[in-house]
Amino acid sequence: MKNKNIKILKLSQTALFAALCFVSFTFLQIKIPVPGGDATSLHVGNTFCVLAALLLGGWYGGLAGAIGMTIADLLDPVYILVAPKTFVLKFCIGLITGLVAHNYAKITKSNNKKYVFKWSIIASICGLSFNVVFDPIVGYFYKQYILGQPQKAASVLAKLSAFTTFFNAIVSVILIALIYNAIMPILKKSGFLLPVGSDEK
Repeated sequence: MKNKNIKILKLSQTALFAALCFVSFTFLQIKIPVPGGDATSLHVGNTFCVLAALLLGGWYGGLAGAIGMTIADLLDPVYILVAPKTFVLKFCIGLITGLVAHNYAKITKSNNKKYVFKWSIIASICGLSFNVVFDPIVGYFYKQYILGQPQKAASVLAKLSAFTTFFNAIVSVILIALIYNAIMPILKKSGFLLPVGSDEK
């Protein structure tokens, strides 16, 4: 398959995963209000960001998560002001997941199911661990120094966000392990699993 055709297909699949990120965050979330008009959420939006990175590569996966989740924030009055933060963090989740899965473990080149299962989980954990650590930290400084929120309110939101982000990560890793390892062999057999990185020829 020509490189141009692969890129078109990947962009199409990236748009699909961006839509899945948007839908899963917008309609499958449990919003937890925080004093001051803020909120944090239990959701599975990051699941599709990581799945996209495992299937399409870190760049496309990060783009899918960043676009889908940022649009979701822009359309939600509670989250609209944190949309720039969301774009950066979700893009990084995809990049880190893709770096571990494809640049280091090269999971798409292996036919060993145990190896692929193990590294898909490790890559997912690496990407989502970044989010668990940096979402509350970046959120705290963003709220306080960019949006001018009082320190106490920003601190309360950061602490609650740390809990929900950790819970979301655990749920996402479980879902990713089940979904990715179930659909990957099917995509390989059907020819729909597109090459990643240097294999895009």
